[in-house]
Amino acid sequence: MTFAKRILLIGAVVPFLATAAFAADRGTKPEAIAMVKKAVAYIGASGAQKAYAEITAQDPKFHAGDLYVIVYDSTGKCLAHGNNPKLAGKDLIDAQDADGVYYVKDRITLMKTKSSFWQDYKFSDPLTKKIEPKSTYCEKLNDTAVCVGIYK
Repeated sequence: MTFAKRILLIGAVVPFLATAAFAADRGTKPEAIAMVKKAVAYIGASGAQKAYAEITAQDPKFHAGDLYVIVYDSTGKCLAHGNNPKLAGKDLIDAQDADGVYYVKDRITLMKTKSSFWQDYKFSDPLTKKIEPKSTYCEKLNDTAVCVGIYK
């Protein structure tokens, strides 16, 4: 094989390998659902205060790659945030995505009528640092929504 062909082959293979490795870091819908169920069970067994502190401290049980747990109360207050501790304790009811969608307000509305649901919006991807389409799975627990999202 000539040197030029080797360079072309490397140029084709390296981006493919990088994309495959990047995709391996991506959470899936079943993983998001499983993490929500784990968080709901943990909150029930350990109590909200302890669980919220561990979620916000990015405990590996609740934060893996681009998957992380977020908990909101029925007013839109963030009770725990597994990726950005600064958001825990903040009222986020008026938070909007890049398209102007009030995603927390919509989440709270869904929580009031459904025990579990998926919600689509756009959000900053922790891996790419870019605004990306996101789908978040939530389960209602008492007057809270326990959520984990995946990036598409």
